[in-house]
Amino acid sequence: MSEREILEWAGVGPATRELAQAIHDDGYEPDVILAIARGGLIVAASLAYALGVKNTWTINVEFYTGVDERLELPIILPPVPELVDLEDAKILVADDVADTGATLALVKDFCGPRVGEVRVATLYEKPHSTVKCEYVWRRTDEWIVFPWSAEPALAADAVPEA
Repeated sequence: MSEREILEWAGVGPATRELAQAIHDDGYEPDVILAIARGGLIVAASLAYALGVKNTWTINVEFYTGVDERLELPIILPPVPELVDLEDAKILVADDVADTGATLALVKDFCGPRVGEVRVATLYEKPHSTVKCEYVWRRTDEWIVFPWSAEPALAADAVPEA
């Protein structure tokens, strides 16, 4: 495995604030921030506060099953958001990383025909991602260790962390 990029808790605030500043500076004013659970939850909440967006939603996608281990294709898990009456809405999809891009592509394809516009904000983007995010805090080709998944789960039967 390659080197690791480590993001500590103390760096999360400044990173998400810089990401929010880039979105603000671009003039993009999302109507909804859609968090990809689980990694995008903290990113989405931070962006929502920084950008003053109160309408936040969550979409659950399963893809990673362990460190650098994943399903063949990502799948949306229930409950699935109902994107009704949003044909003019601007959606900001938030996640922690654009690695392969498969998860983001699935979410963008899910939202695309139902909303006015979809843009993506991530803390990290890898060079091989099939989705090029509009807003990225940092680009790297290293495996990223996030503070929310750096430690093993407390429950013995929990899903392994990615």
